[in-house]
Amino acid sequence: MAQDPRDNPVQPIFSIDVSASTPGEAAAGSSGDENGVLADLLRRVIGEQEKSNALLQDLIGQMQIQQRGRADELGKWKKANPELSQRCREAAETLSEVQNEFLRGLTEEVENREHGLRDSDYMLQEFVDRFGPRLAHLNGILQVLSQLAANDS
Repeated sequence: MAQDPRDNPVQPIFSIDVSASTPGEAAAGSSGDENGVLADLLRRVIGEQEKSNALLQDLIGQMQIQQRGRADELGKWKKANPELSQRCREAAETLSEVQNEFLRGLTEEVENREHGLRDSDYMLQEFVDRFGPRLAHLNGILQVLSQLAANDS
């Protein structure tokens, strides 16, 4: 039968009290003071949370102002350049088709070289070097063209 660890005569070398009260408070048993300290702490936490919420609301307001400003500028550009805006839309549609073909080739490459990509850092790096920059640049161009494309709702 296993021995009960509480019956062990060996005392721990270090003793750490992790309670919230000091030894004097624990001995006195002053729960009123503890409640006051806890209430004060909670009031401080709530105050700091309210400050944080106010700062977040200010930040959201600033971001909304910037976003509205960008949307207004884009709308003005589209009105001033309707033909170019339409051409951007056509270019975006064409490049979207090109991107789909590129992604098909990329996924086929992954399927065909799956084990090599998993097992060889060289193969993985070669794959990333081959497809990564082209994909990143194509995505960037498509994003710009899509934003400039004429389709205001």
